[in-house]
Amino acid sequence: MSLLSPARTMMPGALYRRNPRTLIRLFITSTAPTVACNSHIIKSCRPLSGLCLPRSSLYGFSYSTHSAMAAPLTVPEPIVHDVFEPRTGTLQYVVADPATKSCVIIDPVLDFDDTSRNIDTDSADALLALVRKHGYHVERILETHAHADHITAASYLQSRLAQEQNHKPPIGIGKRITQVQKLFGERYSVVPAEYKTVFDILFGDNETFSIGALTATVMHLPGHTPDHLGYKIGDNVFCGDSLFNADIGTARCDFPGGNADDLFRSGKTLLSLPEHTKIWTGHDYPPQDRGAPEPWMTVHGHREQNKHLRDGVSRDEFVALRRERDAKLGEPRLLHQSLQINIRGGRFPQPTASGHRMLLMPFKFKPKDLQW
Repeated sequence: MSLLSPARTMMPGALYRRNPRTLIRLFITSTAPTVACNSHIIKSCRPLSGLCLPRSSLYGFSYSTHSAMAAPLTVPEPIVHDVFEPRTGTLQYVVADPATKSCVIIDPVLDFDDTSRNIDTDSADALLALVRKHGYHVERILETHAHADHITAASYLQSRLAQEQNHKPPIGIGKRITQVQKLFGERYSVVPAEYKTVFDILFGDNETFSIGALTATVMHLPGHTPDHLGYKIGDNVFCGDSLFNADIGTARCDFPGGNADDLFRSGKTLLSLPEHTKIWTGHDYPPQDRGAPEPWMTVHGHREQNKHLRDGVSRDEFVALRRERDAKLGEPRLLHQSLQINIRGGRFPQPTASGHRMLLMPFKFKPKDLQW
């Protein structure tokens, strides 16, 4: 049996369409097995992979992720578009209400080349193109936490969408971001005026909000970072950097404020949800024997197969495993750049007198006491 067989047996073959920096795949969740194409929902016949769908779609197919294990539902379910950014292994999401075409964008990426130090917007522009293609209206841009491995495109998207849809979608994040901003603001000498009001919404634990006719619930999922959130929308949780795919396990906990005990509890919170609930991860780093990235697994799949948090793994076992693993990990390639921009909500430092926008980068010495 494949390590990811519970997820895969519920998923027909997906078509990824490759941009220079993104892989885009579309899904729809619903209260009955359906397939969506160009926002039209049509009844499906089994097997789903045999459906005749137009191949001219820019973004590929969308189809049901409604699990065979799911009980009949009465709550509305979203259309989910997952967009994979391979340079940082990030899964970005556009989650839409099929009835109203209102949507949110979750954890968008701004492209940064750390060799040339060039910023570009290819990945973010692909999200905008997806929104335009489907006629969506972006109500919010959501961050699960202050990322340390990629730069957020939240501010860029907010600016562009304010022009395109005559509405400036607020950027939302968890209320504990203020702790993270203060910590890293002091570490990188970022003046408070550059980060104090950059987020429009600071979500409280278990807060709810609407996406058209859908209801989203905020879940506090600390462990990777203290401010970390998940967003539950219908029978889907967008869990950010907490649970990864079963063959990877969980996210690291060695950043300031990270805690393996907290991540164990957060993981168990997620895995206490109904077994058909889909957990959409924030990153995937597919091993060679798996190939393509997989954006989601069910709670059932994680409980059976997650290498760190499957049923039977104790808290002590998890904490020991996570700490041993974290001690061997190097720092993320874009750590310092990401944190300095992301505590600013995706905005850049004020220009210097010469017109340059500057970040601080710490030196490392070998040996540590090297001096002259």
